[in-house]
Amino acid sequence: MNTATATATAAPTAADVDKLLERGLYDLWYPICPSHFVKERPVSLRRLGYKIAVWRDATGAVHALEDHCPHRGAPLSMGVNLGDRLACPYHGVEVRCDGTVTKVPASPGCTLEGSRAARSFHVVEAAESIWLYNSREYVETPPPLKLPEEISGPDWSSFLCYVEWRGDYRYVADNVMDPMHGSFVHKQSHSMSEGDISAKFKLRKTDTGFMFEKDGQRDVNFDWAEWADTGTQWMRLAIPYPKTGGPGGSFTVIGSYTPVSPQLSVVFFWRCRKVSGWQRDVWRFLYRNRLEERHWVVLEQDRVMLETMEPDANQREHLYEHDVGLSRLRKTMQNLALKQLTAK
Repeated sequence: MNTATATATAAPTAADVDKLLERGLYDLWYPICPSHFVKERPVSLRRLGYKIAVWRDATGAVHALEDHCPHRGAPLSMGVNLGDRLACPYHGVEVRCDGTVTKVPASPGCTLEGSRAARSFHVVEAAESIWLYNSREYVETPPPLKLPEEISGPDWSSFLCYVEWRGDYRYVADNVMDPMHGSFVHKQSHSMSEGDISAKFKLRKTDTGFMFEKDGQRDVNFDWAEWADTGTQWMRLAIPYPKTGGPGGSFTVIGSYTPVSPQLSVVFFWRCRKVSGWQRDVWRFLYRNRLEERHWVVLEQDRVMLETMEPDANQREHLYEHDVGLSRLRKTMQNLALKQLTAK
């Protein structure tokens, strides 16, 4: 076997796996920004290793192209919105939302016209957010976006909390898959001050992923965390509320996290309760006027903790029983990355 063949067939290394995970797995839906970020004028976002131009047409539909004109690389986001296409500000080249160059004003009929020369992205709007399908190759029709019922079903009411944190998005996922930190980092919280500070944990497989939960303690504190893959990866946890928190039972949090770079992550948390009718109105009023500020305090505690950890903190750990959940999460993600690299 010659050197070129040997290189082409070499198995992916641990560094290859980490590089893919750092950028974001392919063929998954990711939230990239809150809906209100995108208006008629194109905006430029760095997500998943790309610089992306996102805009709305006259009907309000959202479109996305790599923010790179196929002619000379100028930012399409600085151009003119022509509905389903953008006109580059540099030479007027028009690029349709599917990546096809429809017009080259300076050279009509040139070979660039009619070619699918730009990278395009499928985007949908759901749960107050814009979601992008990170396909490895262009696909005509992406798989449907399947979200948990808390942010897609009619029986739930939710509020989107969007933050940008300095650091790798995987640290955010690790933090959520660590219920025990709630009893320490958030011990002064109105909803996480109860329960034992020591606990036994167990892993439980689900149809879409797994749960990591305290054995013998439920609905007392941050007692369990769930990871799921439904074509988009999300996490779920529930915090019991005192009666002063209003109707709706436990307070459920759905989380999804998208990489910008190893130094920056965009973090989506939906705060949800199962309520309807007048109870929905009461819950939403209480949240906006009384509870939201308290939840921002809790989130700020997490931000400070994660942003002050060293970038290589997860390379210098001594894990114990409470960390089985995050170990499983990391191994699951590594296996998914290895599968994608091997298929490539």
